[in-house]
Amino acid sequence: MLLTFLLQATVIGKAAAVLGAALAAFAGAFGISKIGKSAMESIARQPESAGNLRSSLIIAAGMVEGAALFAIIVCLLALVL
Repeated sequence: MLLTFLLQATVIGKAAAVLGAALAAFAGAFGISKIGKSAMESIARQPESAGNLRSSLIIAAGMVEGAALFAIIVCLLALVL
């Protein structure tokens, strides 16, 4: 009985870790797409500010990607450990 419970908990934990990694990847992609969309709209309205917007876009996208990568690594560590 206890062994069955532990095996089920392990399977559920692995499924949750995989689901968490997929959700983190989706959230990161969604965040970067929103940043890109907003930057393109801003550049279309004021083309002379493209240089400033581009640097802000790269910094913001890097931060979102870093947070998503950190979340994926945490989920994969939960899967392994």
